[in-house]
Amino acid sequence: MDLLLILTYAAICVAIFKIFRVPVNQWTVSTAVLGGIFLISALLLVMSYNHPYSGDGRIYFTSAPVIPAVGGIVVDVPVKTNVPLKKGEVLFRIDPRPYQYTVDQKKASLAEAEQSVLQMKAVLDGAVSLVTGTEASRDRAQQSYERYLEIFESSKSRTGETAVSELEVENRRGAYLTAQAAVGTAQAQAMQARLAYESQINGINPTVARLQAELRNAEFDLDQTTVRAPSDGSVSQVFLRPGMMANPLPLRPVMVFISSEERILAAAFIQNSLQRVRVGDEAEVSFKAVPGRIFKARVGNIIDVMAQGQLQPTGALIDPQAPERLNPGQTLAVIDIQDDLSAYQLPGGVVADVAVYTEHWHHVAILRKVLLRMSAWMNFVFLEH
Repeated sequence: MDLLLILTYAAICVAIFKIFRVPVNQWTVSTAVLGGIFLISALLLVMSYNHPYSGDGRIYFTSAPVIPAVGGIVVDVPVKTNVPLKKGEVLFRIDPRPYQYTVDQKKASLAEAEQSVLQMKAVLDGAVSLVTGTEASRDRAQQSYERYLEIFESSKSRTGETAVSELEVENRRGAYLTAQAAVGTAQAQAMQARLAYESQINGINPTVARLQAELRNAEFDLDQTTVRAPSDGSVSQVFLRPGMMANPLPLRPVMVFISSEERILAAAFIQNSLQRVRVGDEAEVSFKAVPGRIFKARVGNIIDVMAQGQLQPTGALIDPQAPERLNPGQTLAVIDIQDDLSAYQLPGGVVADVAVYTEHWHHVAILRKVLLRMSAWMNFVFLEH
């Protein structure tokens, strides 16, 4: 920009000297040079502060490294290079057989556990029935003991002799106590069976709940053997082939997915050139890939942080002399292009020149516009390396 302005002033001076036949001497040349220095310096200062320019504009995009959640041998890679994909379309498949075997094993274990729950229900029902039977036996033994005891005591009080012997009474008492103990044992067994059957987590037997969780985890791993596109986009390079190993660890991506949903044009400005820039200010963009073309735009956002000032938790103190902090850094402004770019081939990462026109000293903006257009036309001149 500065060189273009100097060359333009030099051309105007040469034209004035030729047209008006101004004599070339030390006084006229010194006047032209000094006048040019002051004029160009003043114009550059006013223009740079009120209508900043950035030669470091770039279209940024989001790339997602594709790392499988499970490991295994790749059996299919249907994705093609740079072919647009929709979210959820298949990128590649890992051999699902080991994970299918795990799912089948978990299903069998779950079925066995569910059958065990039914068996515990049957055991509980048998224990309850046993309690009922032992209680009935105890009641009969109690009635027999009480009847013999009554006969023994009443006959002894009337005649002094007993109709039944004391041994028979003790036998009936022993049978009753044995039946009473049997009831206690049956009740304990029934309680144990009830606790085993009714032990639940959210209404489900603990063993069944654990196996259900293991089955869901195994089914998730099986589903992850098919790796899908995380969003709309494409894969720019496909080096993965069937027969290769794909593993989640170490974290080595097997391909890079380029999202088509989020692409922004951001321009880097020096810090003091953004003091008068506001969101919504008019802007113009010139892409090096589209020589001679100027696109209308506006300032969409000004990112209020810079990489040189970020802090992350580490075991070291802040070092002001660290290499990443010696550079003062630049401020990024997001530029929203108003014109249609669909007719142009502008891949992510292309560079651009960006000029922002504020409301201050707006008549000086014409100079910035002229310089931007001159720079855009100079993009036609390039050499292939």
